[in-house]
Amino acid sequence: MTRDEICARILAAPLRPNRRLIAVVGPPGSGKSTFAAQLADDLAHGGQTVQIVPMDGFHLDNRLLDARGLRAQKGAPQTFDAAGVLRLIQALQGAEGVVYPLFDRAHDIAIAGAGYVPPDCDTVLVEGNYLLFDAPIWRDLATRWSLSIALTPPPEVLQARLVQRWLDHGLTAQDAARRANDNDMKNAELVVQHMLPADLTLSETPP
Repeated sequence: MTRDEICARILAAPLRPNRRLIAVVGPPGSGKSTFAAQLADDLAHGGQTVQIVPMDGFHLDNRLLDARGLRAQKGAPQTFDAAGVLRLIQALQGAEGVVYPLFDRAHDIAIAGAGYVPPDCDTVLVEGNYLLFDAPIWRDLATRWSLSIALTPPPEVLQARLVQRWLDHGLTAQDAARRANDNDMKNAELVVQHMLPADLTLSETPP
């Protein structure tokens, strides 16, 4: 399936009730952010009003993670504000402008009120790991998507990308491999094993 065909599926998807909410979901390293950006560009060039809303703005602050002994598991479901994600999606179903948080990866912190979906935006690409996660609160998201797209690259592709991600953030080769294998790949396995069915499932991002 090509990106043009996927965009056609997006535009054919219903408003629920005021916006098309499109889930772009997959494990860490699956290429969600890049793919969502490509789809947004394609839709915008076609004259659509579209915006990307990442789930990462709902990372719990490191101080909360430290207090709960969860810092080493950052990126796991319990290290996000799942109820906050659900409230955001409920708000996006309305017709009003919506403010949302963004995650600053370089500083490892969420920034409140950093993103905004204007009232005239009727197509929102929501990207994140746990948007189809089969667990309390998370599973309440599944019925709110106009269309869900799951990216599921092979594990070896994920592992290579995750190691490179940490290398790009300045970690040594040993630390990058440890960070990828000890935490990120565990979260990746969790995403895949507990993912509810998506409308479209892609093992690689299409041209």
